[in-house]
Amino acid sequence: MAFRLLILFIVIAFIELYAFQAVKTFTKVRWVLWTYIFLSLTAIVFIGYQFTKFDRSVGQTKMTMITLGLLLLVLIPKLILTLVLFFEDIYRVLSGTISKISGNATDSFIPERRKFVSQIALGIAAIPFSSLIYGMTFGKYNYKVITQQIFFPDLPDAFDGFKITQISDVHSGSFDNPEKINYAIDLINEQESDMILFTGDIVNTHAKEMLPWIDTFNRIKKFEYGKYSVLGNHDYGEYVDWKTAKEKDQNFHDIKALYGKIGFNLMLNEHTYIKKGNDKIALVGVENWGVKFKKAGDLHKASEGLTKEEFKILMSHDPSHWDAEVNKHPKDFHLMLSGHTHGLQFGIEIPGFFKWSPAQYVYEQWAGLYEKAGKYIYVNRGFGFHAYPGRVGIMPEITVIELKKGKSLV
Repeated sequence: MAFRLLILFIVIAFIELYAFQAVKTFTKVRWVLWTYIFLSLTAIVFIGYQFTKFDRSVGQTKMTMITLGLLLLVLIPKLILTLVLFFEDIYRVLSGTISKISGNATDSFIPERRKFVSQIALGIAAIPFSSLIYGMTFGKYNYKVITQQIFFPDLPDAFDGFKITQISDVHSGSFDNPEKINYAIDLINEQESDMILFTGDIVNTHAKEMLPWIDTFNRIKKFEYGKYSVLGNHDYGEYVDWKTAKEKDQNFHDIKALYGKIGFNLMLNEHTYIKKGNDKIALVGVENWGVKFKKAGDLHKASEGLTKEEFKILMSHDPSHWDAEVNKHPKDFHLMLSGHTHGLQFGIEIPGFFKWSPAQYVYEQWAGLYEKAGKYIYVNRGFGFHAYPGRVGIMPEITVIELKKGKSLV
């Protein structure tokens, strides 16, 4: 433990030294330098203190989210400064060495740090700094309605044009602005969809987190073909330490009841038929199943009695389930709806042209629509936010999927 703390102290000191060098090269005004030192030390002390106060029996709180936000706000820009100036130092050492060998050395072996390099570093660092501030103030509630048509040759005729609204990853314990949440509910109600599906994570950990928002989410209108949901990994209350197993079980029971309290039919490894005219499709809902998370989902149980030929939509919270089990299953699931990744709440998206997030290095399917051999998965970017109290580039999403009969034009 002492060794880890020593390593951590060395890393922080290294980053702070380089960041200070950038500021010092940019300006020599003493009051600016001392203000920078004061603010940096204050932030480090505050973050360190808050980490020591973290209580595993409580889990995430508003203060832990603020602390993580501040940590990213301080760390990422300074890491950028450190990398730029570190590589400049490598150049300075190499340049001085070459000059020494060639006999062209000046009085100083290592050339002075160049001001314009520090200016460039500060300019680059300002981009994530301002983006993280935007993400924590506006981005986390910058809801986007994303529409997606998906074509299926074997879609029953009556369901041609059938629209599904999907929400996921509400994380109600993170909310702090009723006006914005009500605005998002209005957006949901404005969509002319036939059915709404909620793919899990109604809370961060505790059932009580959702209680202030019950009336708000009960404003979601009735849909002609129903409101259905499944559980997400956070709904099991497994990220905190419980005093007793009974207390954990009661919390899980209360969380499952929350879905019913806001008008959703919670599906626990089961299926139902959605009937329209003379046709029907099967809606399958499993508990959470993730490669690196809880594996409570039972796809075989949920699809028992279904045939391979029936058109099936699967709700499964974690998209890693798709490649691990769903695509290998003999029942052939046409479309899987997931969430879970949040797109890491950080990335760059230019619709139709470019999409990047660190989430893609963990999940092959992490945001939007994916297809393999005529089977599809759609990964919702999430309604709420968790851990980092904001969103940068990857905005909160309300999805509207239109099922179409025919072959894809893509």
